[in-house]
This record gives sequence, C-alpha cells and structure tokens, in this order.
Amino acid sequence: VQLQASGGGLVQAGNSLKLSCAASESTFINYAKGWFRQAPGKEREFVASTSASGVSTYYADSVKGRFTISRDNAKNAVYLQMDNLKPEDTAVYYCSVSRRGLRSPPDYWGPWGQGTLVTVSS
Repeated sequence: VQLQASGGGLVQAGNSLKLSCAASESTFINYAKGWFRQAPGKEREFVASTSASGVSTYYADSVKGRFTISRDNAKNAVYLQMDNLKPEDTAVYYCSVSRRGLRSPPDYWGPWGQGTLVTVSS
C-alpha cells in the first residue's frame, strides 16, 4: 500500500490544522493506522494511532487532549485533527499502517510514504 500525507502548513501557536492521509489500496482498512512525526535533528516519534475498526485510539502523552485521529474506510483515508498547536509540534508528519495493532512498536509500522511539514510559529 502507498500512503500520501497532506494538509501541513505554517500556523501560529494556538491554531489548528487537519492532516489527511490517502492510501492507494482498499486493504488499508484492514490495518491499524497511525501518525508519526520527525522534528529536525530528532528521531521519528509516535503521535497517534487507531485500530482497523476505528473503535480504539492511542495517543502520545505530548498530544493527548489536543490531537484527534480518525479514519474513513470508504475513502481509504486517515486524518489527524491538531488543535492548540505548539511550536514543539513542528515536524514532518507521516502516516503509516501496522498489521500488529495500534500499539505496535515502531519497527512494525510501514510503509511510510511522503510526509507533510507542519510548522508552528510562536
């Protein structure tokens, strides 16, 4: 499956953005879906994930209460609503899938596809 993230941009702190991720195959719906991010000079880190059914979600502590992950299986898409953005949220955001579930370790996620840059100014 190929993944393409979009929706990034430059926003001021406190504002919102919604990222989208489109998948190339309908088998996308069978996998857990997640968002990760990589800030300049740092390793890629987990942000949020949802189960294949969408019933369960999981968030990094740093974004809990501010970000919301959702999916639309009919559109082979997953979204990340980001509210109350902070400068430390600045990063390239990637979507991915896992056959092992929404709490899979990073090594079990992939492919990654092209990310989308989010820049939050103070």
